Amino acid sequence: QVQLVESGGGLVQAGGSLRLSCAASGIVFSLKTMYWYRQAPGNQRDLVARITPDNSSNYADSVKGRFTISRDNARRTAYLQMNSLKPEDTAVYYCYTWQGRDYWGQGTQVTVSS
Repeated sequence: QVQLVESGGGLVQAGGSLRLSCAASGIVFSLKTMYWYRQAPGNQRDLVARITPDNSSNYADSVKGRFTISRDNARRTAYLQMNSLKPEDTAVYYCYTWQGRDYWGQGTQVTVSS
């Protein structure tokens, strides 16, 4: 079955960096667009970034220039490098893909202190 497992979240001071990982199984990873979403308490789940099979990427305006999405097809893993973190980046970050239906990871908490 399809599994997405995120890791790499944690507590960091404003201005710091974190790298999130999303390890995928049960899919032909190299053929899938991979997405990172985030959800802060009381807010809807918002798209942060996506990367296509040919490595084309798109970002939410709020993270452009600070976050970078990447993928390693050999490791079946997607990454989100987050630099210059701000308190408003605090959220649970989720990995997502689609294969006949929606698949979400369990989420990883990112907390940025001011």
